[in-house]
Amino acid sequence: MKRCVVLSLALMLLQACGSMPQRAAADFDVDRADVRTTIFVARRGWHIDIGFRTLDIQERLISLSAPFARSQYLFFGFGDRHYLVAKNKNFPGLLAALWPGAAVVLVTALAGSPEEAFGSEHVIRLTVSSAAAQAAQTFVWNSLRTQNNAPAFSGKGPYAGSLFIGAVPKYSAVHTCNTWAAEVLRAADLSVHSHGVVFAAQLWPQVRRLEHGMPTLSSRVAPSAGRASLQAPSLAPPA
Repeated sequence: MKRCVVLSLALMLLQACGSMPQRAAADFDVDRADVRTTIFVARRGWHIDIGFRTLDIQERLISLSAPFARSQYLFFGFGDRHYLVAKNKNFPGLLAALWPGAAVVLVTALAGSPEEAFGSEHVIRLTVSSAAAQAAQTFVWNSLRTQNNAPAFSGKGPYAGSLFIGAVPKYSAVHTCNTWAAEVLRAADLSVHSHGVVFAAQLWPQVRRLEHGMPTLSSRVAPSAGRASLQAPSLAPPA
């Protein structure tokens, strides 16, 4: 009985952080540039990705779009490396992923709009300052393993327009893909909390409140406490 409970929990966590886009992306006309910019939050079932328009991405991070000539957006998600790259996702692999271990960031390039790729009901656009967006992108960059200031590629992703990059934080049952996504948003000084966030259902309502201009549970926290740090306990899941 206990084995079944553990297996169920492992499946929920890892499948949440390993789902695929639900639709093929179509071409998209880039929005008119503005003094403010947009952070995209996309829900893929139990997993949440964070994305940016390629036109808004800082120099170091934009290098990741080079293999995808027509990309208009880049999305980033976090996950357990061994589980994501494994051909046979068996019970020992599921169980091992519950403890802190090596992780990867899945980069997904879109030629079309996020709404066309994931479904409009699964995408939230958050308007932020350019400085806030850059802070979020810096957090993403600092999550990537690098060699000579270049991303350490771990291999091709699970579908066209995607690739894996080694991650600095570790993945575990208490720091999943959704924990990491919440940390990215906190790096942009957005009022979400990441502590205790494991599933998408714990983060998505917070992002909805931001979309509608409503305060979240962490709105009483001072802005300086809103920035996530990679020095904190690293338990982040794969994309």
